[in-house]
Amino acid sequence: MTLLSATYAAFANELTIDRVPSTVLERARHLILDAVGTGIAAIGAPWANRAFAAAEELGQGTAPVLGHGRALVPRDAAMLNGILMHGLDYDDTHAGGIIHATVSAFPTALVAADRADASGADLLLAYIAAMEVSTRVASVSGGAFHGFGFHPTGLIGAFGSTVASSRLLGLDPSQSAMAQGIVLSMAGGSLEFLEDGAWTKRLHPGWAASSAITAATLARHGYVGPTAAYEGRFGLYALYLRDAAPEHIARATAGLGDVWEIDNVAVKPLPACHMTHAAIDAAIWLRQEHGLRGADIAEVTVLVPEAVIPIVCEPAAPKRTPATGYDAQFSIPYTVATALLIGSFTLDALDPAALRDPAVRDLAGRVAYAIDPDSDYPTHFTGEVIVQTRDGRTLRRREGVNRGAADRPLSNADISRKFVENATRTIDAPRAEAIRAAILAIDQNPARTLADVLAHRP
Repeated sequence: MTLLSATYAAFANELTIDRVPSTVLERARHLILDAVGTGIAAIGAPWANRAFAAAEELGQGTAPVLGHGRALVPRDAAMLNGILMHGLDYDDTHAGGIIHATVSAFPTALVAADRADASGADLLLAYIAAMEVSTRVASVSGGAFHGFGFHPTGLIGAFGSTVASSRLLGLDPSQSAMAQGIVLSMAGGSLEFLEDGAWTKRLHPGWAASSAITAATLARHGYVGPTAAYEGRFGLYALYLRDAAPEHIARATAGLGDVWEIDNVAVKPLPACHMTHAAIDAAIWLRQEHGLRGADIAEVTVLVPEAVIPIVCEPAAPKRTPATGYDAQFSIPYTVATALLIGSFTLDALDPAALRDPAVRDLAGRVAYAIDPDSDYPTHFTGEVIVQTRDGRTLRRREGVNRGAADRPLSNADISRKFVENATRTIDAPRAEAIRAAILAIDQNPARTLADVLAHRP
């Protein structure tokens, strides 16, 4: 039986533009655009500034960092780009694997392609290869990685990113397979940040990208790693997913090269954990349909998939009074209360003043949750909001398919609009348009052309 690492290495090394449908190429460009927009919106955030200062202290270089110039060594540039693009938690999600794959795949491909002076087409193909690998590897779990306390974005993103880096750095298939074995000892990502709003989740995709570049470079120089990175006695699945059944492991290669998982990547219409989106949209609909005001609402119950309760509903007290914007993004009580009172949920809802709003806090304290018996999670991140009004009415709205999901997708035009909205929070409109144009023409220019455009300091 061919090992997964060898299968992935062969797939990535043999991938050519003519093998990828034009619609997939176009979607890939727009997923990159979405990630870059969220990264630009994060420039200047305290956590971003401190991460950059730490990386600068570790060593300066000439690799591109989004909005910060050619400032760091390649591994640290990839790390910072991942931190920026994931830091607002407004980036894409593959529902089957519950993984934010772009924010490790693209930072890796950008830096590795720049380092190798590769073409933009090779950069795009390496990104696509990483996405196809990471989403499949993550999908084996069916959401179980989260149940064991691991964040697939960091843990699994390292593997797809290693495949991308290996391709761009010129590794042959045997070296690429070896690099995947090496990165097994580097991959990780704990969900402990959920307990206190720590910043570590933001680091996960960046660390995956940094680890991928390290692993591929070690393999290129002949460093030896395990051959059975995924299936081995102490491989990825034995360590992190002990009860994975053989039929689930088959998802790791299902349709590889014929079925494109990029088509199943969901783009976020709301700046919060994807697990809250259906409930937020349901709350917005209820407010608009019934003209609800805070004084009308006695109590609220939100039906959620059982598996998401530890992430967005518990522990109950801090979820009702989030201390930081990051806490708020993972809070059903806060996001639903804001949506009911404001009629929207934007990045402004994550500002300190919004978190302290007494009306939102009061209503969040009256938001409870229950298990959604009809959820098909993780296929969809379902949500239903039930409002009991003070005059005795029961109002409810269910969102069985979350907006942005693969079968209810945002269009490429929607993604372009989202990019402009995000990017113009920190840069002017002409600069945003220049970046948008460069990304959508990614495969028509050298990779360094795009790297220069993205690294340019505002």
